[in-house]
Amino acid sequence: MMTTEAAEDGKARTGQPWSVRLGRAWRALLGEPDYGPFALGAAAGTEVAIAHPHAAVIEALVNGLHAPAIVLDRDGRVIAFNSAAASVAPALRPREPALISLRTPELVDAIRRAGKRREPQRVEFFDRVPLDRWFEAFVTPVKLPGLERTADLLLITFNDLTPLRRVEQMRADFIANASHELRTPLAALLGFIETLQGPARDDAAAREKFLGIMRVQAARMARLIDDLLSLSRIELNAHLQPNTPVELAPVVRQVVDGLMTLARDRGVDMKVSAPDEPLVVLGERDELVRALENLVENALKYGAAGKRVDITLVRGQTRAGTPEVRITVRDFGLGIPPEHLPRLTERFYRVDVADSRSQGGTGLGLALVKHVLNRHGGRITIESTPGAGAAFTMHIPLHSAETGQGRKSQ
Repeated sequence: MMTTEAAEDGKARTGQPWSVRLGRAWRALLGEPDYGPFALGAAAGTEVAIAHPHAAVIEALVNGLHAPAIVLDRDGRVIAFNSAAASVAPALRPREPALISLRTPELVDAIRRAGKRREPQRVEFFDRVPLDRWFEAFVTPVKLPGLERTADLLLITFNDLTPLRRVEQMRADFIANASHELRTPLAALLGFIETLQGPARDDAAAREKFLGIMRVQAARMARLIDDLLSLSRIELNAHLQPNTPVELAPVVRQVVDGLMTLARDRGVDMKVSAPDEPLVVLGERDELVRALENLVENALKYGAAGKRVDITLVRGQTRAGTPEVRITVRDFGLGIPPEHLPRLTERFYRVDVADSRSQGGTGLGLALVKHVLNRHGGRITIESTPGAGAAFTMHIPLHSAETGQGRKSQ
């Protein structure tokens, strides 16, 4: 930051304050003639630039815009900006040169070209401070009726491209992960087929063994494709909140009955606790069944060491006091290390990749649960202590018969 002594020293050497000299440098960049002391706000010996004669009107118009907007005068000084622009460039100050606060080279070049050619310019740039953000900027020359020297302005508007870029990145990562997950079983299938067609052509024992492995790999691909399609359907309808009343006790019983064989195979005892009163939510029954199936199946597979899985259905309240239904699936296995808990609902995220694949997991189960609950206005919470098992709880807004509607949880 320039001190008073430095400013006075610069003025003593040149006869002009630093802001005037920076304005003259700006005009030199634009290829314009130097008007010296006759340039707007550049009077020798003046420490503060003179306000633009249309500043009040310009400021009122800019403040009415929702998008970040900045207006510069012909000399590249800031005339007005709105609060949204202040979040993009916190260093903005009225009547100071824009070069001080807009330091992105791409944006500075676009401003220079627009001022010199008097043609609109569009530029995209990436800002790392304070967070990684992508912006699209439009620099538009504007001529207001009035004096010739005060009529030429530059309007800079911004579009925040960050959400779009992040979605594109997520989509690219998703495709890359899905391709990788499919490539592994496909490679295994091709390898076994080549073996059966070659060296093991007449080996009956090898043929039976390889066909069994191929069946497992094909089933894994089928599960992955099924999960991908389910996730896509849920995301497609994410903006449409279901409005069909669904009683949850029968849903829980259906899931438990469907997974009883797996529980017996794993030697796990399933216990269900539900109130006598009906607990009804607004939802899609098939989606709720699929979400609960994923939680119970995970508990039976990864928590089998505890030999017990408890499924509890209760009425509860959010911290804001809104009624909700809670379905908790608790196992008593090895538990999950705390560093993994925040990422468990990410697509293809696994605590142990080898163990997940050996159990037939696709890495999409908990992501599907999260998206189902998001569509139903609910959420999932996860609690775990290493060595003491894990508890996954589905929170879903309770359907109120009095009002005829469910409420979104807080």
